[in-house]
Amino acid sequence: MKFLRFAIAIAAIACVTCSTANKPEYVFPDDPKDEQEKPDEDEDPDDPVPAGQKACYIWVDAAANFPDFANSQENIRRDLEKAKEVGFTDVVVDVRPTSGDVLFRSENCQQVKWLGAWTATGYTKIERTADWDYLQAFIDIGHELGLRIHAGFNTMVGGNVTSLGSEGVLFRDSDKKEWATVLNTANGYVNTLDTGIETSKFFNPVNPDVQEYICSLLKDLAAYSDLDGIILDRGRFDALDSDFSELTRKAFEEYCGHSVDFASDVLPAGYTSSVTASMVSSYPDLKKWLEFRVKVIHDFMHKAKEAVRSVNPNIKFGVYVGGWYSTYYDVGVNWGAPTYDTSADFPTWATADYKNYGYADIMDHMLIGAYASPGNVYGSSEWTMQGFCTLAMKRTAGACPLVAGGPDVGNWDYDDKYTQQEENAAITNSVKACYDACNGYFLFDMIHLKKANQWSYVEQGMNMIK
Repeated sequence: MKFLRFAIAIAAIACVTCSTANKPEYVFPDDPKDEQEKPDEDEDPDDPVPAGQKACYIWVDAAANFPDFANSQENIRRDLEKAKEVGFTDVVVDVRPTSGDVLFRSENCQQVKWLGAWTATGYTKIERTADWDYLQAFIDIGHELGLRIHAGFNTMVGGNVTSLGSEGVLFRDSDKKEWATVLNTANGYVNTLDTGIETSKFFNPVNPDVQEYICSLLKDLAAYSDLDGIILDRGRFDALDSDFSELTRKAFEEYCGHSVDFASDVLPAGYTSSVTASMVSSYPDLKKWLEFRVKVIHDFMHKAKEAVRSVNPNIKFGVYVGGWYSTYYDVGVNWGAPTYDTSADFPTWATADYKNYGYADIMDHMLIGAYASPGNVYGSSEWTMQGFCTLAMKRTAGACPLVAGGPDVGNWDYDDKYTQQEENAAITNSVKACYDACNGYFLFDMIHLKKANQWSYVEQGMNMIK
C-alpha cells in the first residue's frame, strides 16, 4: 500500500492562538551578518553520538505516526530503539503539523488535540488524551538511547482542509485572514481560504505579522534547553502563484523601485508552469520578482535564527528542502550558498543578484529531499538520489557544515512500476549512495518503514557504510 506524503501529512487539530498587534507594512532589513560560530558537534561533550560519525536522520511525521505516538511513550521508545538499532543517529520529530498547531510547550499556541491519520479503517481522527509533553518524551527517550533529537517545524502554514474538516488558526480566527496567501488564479487574485484546491493553507511570508508570530513559536521551541536542533519545513511561499496580495505588491514596488502591475509585468492570470525565456521576455519584472521572493525568505531565515539563538545559543538551526534546485525558484527559496552563482547555471530565471540570497551559510544543518524513484538511486543529475546529493554539495559549497540527503521511501512509485523487492533494494542502496555523496543520510518517513516492515533494508545499507 502506498502512503502518499500529502495524505499522511494532513492534520485536523483544535487549538487557540494568541493575537498579534498590527505592524507596519513590510520593510526590508539591511542584510544581517551572522556573527555566531556554528556549533561543532565533534567538540560537544554532551553529544550522544560518537565524534566523527556522519549523521543519519529519520523523519517522524506527526499525523502519520499519531496513532502510535499520541498517547504512548512505550511506542515511542519501541520505535526509537528500532531506529537506533538499524543505525540512525538523528531523529526529526514533527511538532507543528500543517494546521499550524503544536506538540510542544508554547505560550503562543495551544496543544494539538487531535490529528487525522490513515489507519486500517481509513482516514480517522486520532485524539490525544495524554497530558505528558510530547516533544520532551522524544528528547528524554532519544537521549537515553544515544540519539540526537530535532524538532521538525512546518513554518509558513496556518491551516489545512481534510475530509475531517477545516482546521487551523486561519480558519478559527477571522482577523487572521489577511495573513493567508493570495493566489494568482485564472479567476483573479484570490485568498487561499476562498479556494477549494489547496489542502495546506499557507501564510504570506512577506507579512511582518506572520513573521513575528512564527518567531514567537520558534522561541518557545528553543526554550527546550536539551533539544539538539530545529529543522524548518515549508519555510517558503506556497507555489509560483503565491503571493499576489496588495501588501506584497507594495513591498515589491519598494524593492524594484517602480510601480508594478502583476498581470502585465510579472505573471499572467493562473500561470503555474515553468519560467521560460519567452515568459521572461514578455513579463519585464518576472526575474526581479523571483529575486525578490528569495530575498524575503532569506531575510526571514536570518530573523528566525536570531529568534532561536536569543533563547538558546547552542541549538542547531536548519531546514528541510527539496533537492530539485533547478525548479525551486517556484517556492521562493534559494537554498544554495551565496557564493554559488545561480545565474551561471540557470540564466533563464536567475538574475545576477539571485545568488546573494542563498541561505546555506545561515544553516547549521540541512536535509535534502533526494526524492527520486526506486529505479534512480545512482546518477549525477537531479531526479537521481545520488545526483540530488552531489549537486546539493556543489550548490551549498561548504557554507553549511552538515548536508544530509535521502529518499522518501513511501511516495516514490506512484505508478506501481517497481516490485516490493526492488523497492527494498533501493532503500538499501540509497544509504551509501547518499551518505557518500554528502555529509550524511536522510530518510522520510518512519511510518513507511513501519508499515512495510522495511527496517532491515535500512540496516543492510547502514552496514555498508560502517
